Amino acid sequence: MSDQTVTTVFGIDLGTTYSCIAYVDEFGKPVVIPNLEGDLTTPSVVQFDDDSRIVGKEAKNNAVLFPTQVSELIKRYMGETEWRFNYNGIDYTPEEISSYILRKLAVDAEQNTGIPVKDVVITCPAYFGIAERDATTRAGEIAGFNVKEIINEPTAAAVMYGLQNEQDQVVLVYDLGGGTFDITVIEIKNGAITVVATGGDHTLGGRNWDAAVVRYLADQWMSEADSNDDPSDNEETLQDLWLLAEKGKHSLTARKETAVAVAHAGKRIGITLTREKFDELTNFLLEQTIDFTNATIKAAQTRGYDHFDQILLVGGSTKMPQVSERLKNTFNIPVKMFDPDQAVAKGAAVYGRKLAIDEKITVKIAELTGQDEKNVNLETTPETIVEQAQQEVAQDNGLKLHAVKKYNDMSVTNVASHSFGIIVLDPRTKEDIIYNLVLANDPLPTTNTQTFYTEEAEQETVELKVLENKGTDTIIRDLTLGEEIGNAVLHLPPHLSVDHPIEVTFNLNREGRLHIIGREPVSNASIEIEIETSRGITQEEAAEAKKRSSRLVIS
Repeated sequence: MSDQTVTTVFGIDLGTTYSCIAYVDEFGKPVVIPNLEGDLTTPSVVQFDDDSRIVGKEAKNNAVLFPTQVSELIKRYMGETEWRFNYNGIDYTPEEISSYILRKLAVDAEQNTGIPVKDVVITCPAYFGIAERDATTRAGEIAGFNVKEIINEPTAAAVMYGLQNEQDQVVLVYDLGGGTFDITVIEIKNGAITVVATGGDHTLGGRNWDAAVVRYLADQWMSEADSNDDPSDNEETLQDLWLLAEKGKHSLTARKETAVAVAHAGKRIGITLTREKFDELTNFLLEQTIDFTNATIKAAQTRGYDHFDQILLVGGSTKMPQVSERLKNTFNIPVKMFDPDQAVAKGAAVYGRKLAIDEKITVKIAELTGQDEKNVNLETTPETIVEQAQQEVAQDNGLKLHAVKKYNDMSVTNVASHSFGIIVLDPRTKEDIIYNLVLANDPLPTTNTQTFYTEEAEQETVELKVLENKGTDTIIRDLTLGEEIGNAVLHLPPHLSVDHPIEVTFNLNREGRLHIIGREPVSNASIEIEIETSRGITQEEAAEAKKRSSRLVIS
C-alpha cells in the first residue's frame, strides 16, 4: 500500500560544484531523482539571461562564452556580508543565487515524481557556522520551501550508512566534495547516530585540485609554445582550462595518464597529464585533509574514543585514487567508498522521513494523552504510549510497523561546529578575554550557565558581546580569534556593589542555533538574545529576492 499520506520531505545536497535531490519513495527506499537532462547530479552553476536563470550543465558550459553572466562556487560565499554578484545593475546575494539552484532541483524533481517539493531538509558542511547555516535556510525560503532542518553533510551520510549497516561501530566520515572538506567521527549504536567530533575547511575541495591542474596546464602551454603569454590571463581560455582540468582529473581516476589539448592565441598544444604528476601537484592539498583528520581523531580520543572501525569516503572528490591510498597508508583503518555522489542527499531524505513520521507520532501522542502537541516530549513519554502511537500511525497511514519504529527510534546527535563565548574582564590581568560557554564538539543540544561579576560599584549596565570562534579552550586571550555574532545590554538595578553576580546562560539547539540569557539574580532583570546573524542577507533583501525570484523562469 502506498504511504504517501505521510508528508514527503525531500533531501537536498546543496553542493559547491554539484547538487542533487532525493526522497523516500512509495516502497520506503531513498532514491536520488534525476534532473530533466537525465543526470543524477546538477552542476551548481547559474547563468543570468535577462529574466531567465539557466542552472546546471548548460550554464557550466556557457561559462566559457559568457563568463560575466555565470556564477559558480556560490556556496563558498554563503553568509558573507560583502559578496554580491552584479548583473544588469542589480546586486545578487549568495542566498538568492543558491535559491535558483534549489528551484531547478525542485522543478525537475516534481516533473519526475509528480510530487510538489515543499518540505525539505538541506545539507551543509559540518564546519559551517551560524551565519552560513542561516544563509542556507534563507536560500531555501527564497526558493519557496519550508526548510524543516539543516543537517550536516557527514551526518546525513552516516544516517544513510546506519540504515544499511545496523551493527554497532565508530566510523570516520571523510567527506571531500567539490568545494568543501569535512572529517567527522560518528558512533552508530542501537539505531542512534552520535557525532563525536568534527573538523574541516569549507574552502577546501576538488576545485582546489582543479586549480593546481589549471596552473600546470597554463605553464606547460607557455613552455611548449615558447611564449610569455599566460593563458590563464585570458578569461575565455581560463574558463576552458577549468573545464579541461576537471575532465583530466576525472580521466585519471581510471587511467594512469590522459592527453589534454590547450588552445590559446591561435596555438593548440597537446599536454600529457599523468596520475603521478597530478598527485605531485596536489599532494599539499591532500596533506591538509590529513592534518584535519589527525586533529579530529585527537579530539575524539579526548572524549574516550580510541578505536575506529572504518573510514567512509563521501563526496565526489574521494574518487581520486590518491585519497584512499593515502588514508590506508596513514591510518591503517579499513576504507570504504560509500555512494560518494548520492549518500548525502539520500541521508537527508531519510532524515526528512524521520521528521515527518515523528510529527505524526507527536500528534497521535497528543490525542492519546490529551496534551497540546507543543508539550509532547517523545523522550519522556512512557514507552507504552509511544508504542501505541507507533502502531496507530502505521495503521492509519498504511505503513509497516517495523518501518515506523525504525524511523521513530532513530536518534541523531550532532556537535557544535564552533565555540561560542562572551567577552569578559580577566580579574587577574585586567584584560578582556573570550570566555567560551560552548566548546567546539560539545554534543547538541547543550546548555551552560556561568556566573560572572560586575567590575564597578553602582554599575548600570552589562554588555553581552557574543563571539563565535574556532578555539578549543574555555579561555581565549587573543580577541582577534573571535567574530562577533550578536550583542545585547542588560540594565542593572541601582546601588549594586562591586563584584555583583551576573548569570549568563548559553543554549545551543540541535540545529546549531544559539539562544542566550543574561540575568541579574536579585532583581531577576534579564535580557535574551536569539542569535540572528547580521552577516549575509538582510530581511529586506530576502523579501525582495523572493519577490524577484517568483517572476523568473528557471531552467
